[in-house]
Amino acid sequence: MSSAPALSNVQLNKRIISVIIFTFFCYLSVGLPLAVLPGFVHNQLGYSSFLAGLIISIQYFATLISRPQSGRLADILGPKRIVMLGLVCCGMSGVLSIAAVLAQTLPWLSLLLLALGRVFLGVGESFTSTGSTLWGINVVGSLQTARVISWNGVATYLAMAIGAPLGVMLNQLFGIAGFASLIILMAVVGFWMASKKPAIKVTVANRIPFHQVFSRVWLYGLGLGLGTIGFGVIATFITLYFASRDWSGAAFALTLFSLGFIAMRLVFSNMITRFGGLKVSLVSFLIECVGLLIIWQAATPWLVDVGAFMTGAGFSLVFPALGVEAVKQVQPQNQGSALGTYSAFLDLGLGLTGPVAGILIGHWGMQSVYLAAAGVVLTAVLITLRLLSLPQRSPAG
Repeated sequence: MSSAPALSNVQLNKRIISVIIFTFFCYLSVGLPLAVLPGFVHNQLGYSSFLAGLIISIQYFATLISRPQSGRLADILGPKRIVMLGLVCCGMSGVLSIAAVLAQTLPWLSLLLLALGRVFLGVGESFTSTGSTLWGINVVGSLQTARVISWNGVATYLAMAIGAPLGVMLNQLFGIAGFASLIILMAVVGFWMASKKPAIKVTVANRIPFHQVFSRVWLYGLGLGLGTIGFGVIATFITLYFASRDWSGAAFALTLFSLGFIAMRLVFSNMITRFGGLKVSLVSFLIECVGLLIIWQAATPWLVDVGAFMTGAGFSLVFPALGVEAVKQVQPQNQGSALGTYSAFLDLGLGLTGPVAGILIGHWGMQSVYLAAAGVVLTAVLITLRLLSLPQRSPAG
């Protein structure tokens, strides 16, 4: 992976955004159906709430399974091709969503088409996101890895924040075909934009087996997965937490979480380069832990708001900080595989949050979720301390 010539911050950001735009298209495609499909499955097709939720979860599992493969293929074929393939998969999810609407007189067929579309979207997410990140690193040089991953995260969460309400609006105006058509349009435009960009030269060198990549990055991924729990319990359960205490304003708490996340990424991402990913991760986990404890003990809604903001700010730099250290563990020709494997732990963390938290709520009540999440994040602190105590591995070693 060649180093880029000296560029100003504005030039670096412009180059990164020119590639990270594909991540934005991808996660806007992910966000658009989120608030619509469960209602369609339950109300229009007549299936249970369990199946309505399962339709959404299928995408997470498809993303989790395909993450390592997306990185491996990006190492072999180059990130440009993987991004283009990912956009095609995203577009197919839109096509299958329209087909599901046309087939709703046969509920089983409609449900099957939706499930297949969710699989395509999950694969499209892992391919596009991993490929865009690796492409960005190649465009500006490996020294800017933290900056690229930070911008990728901003694009991800901004797209998700826009996607859900936009999907609801388009569904109200045009039905499912409204947001599905937008998904197809973004896939076509994104594919055309990517095709016009110069391809990145793939490094021709021996690649280590997947199990060796996994052995080098799994502790970093585990830290990420544990830290993701704080995000998961707020995104999934903060509305129920407010409702359980007869409070209003859950949406504002989610907004503050997002503001804390984005502000931290934009203002402090340079701290990773300055102090190192592990030290930044350590501080980030501690801030996230404090935020979750505040929510756990909050007696008023405004304290929950403070806790949500702190949790968002704490979680913000975890992915890029640990990600920088994870990709350092391998040679450039294996960095796509390392990044894909590392990212899979985020998907795993989010996938496990719902069912595990549901069990806790059933036994110990809603507040217990936030105490348990704080404990999980504290475990991530211990893992980070362990990583700090280890000698730095040379990628060639």
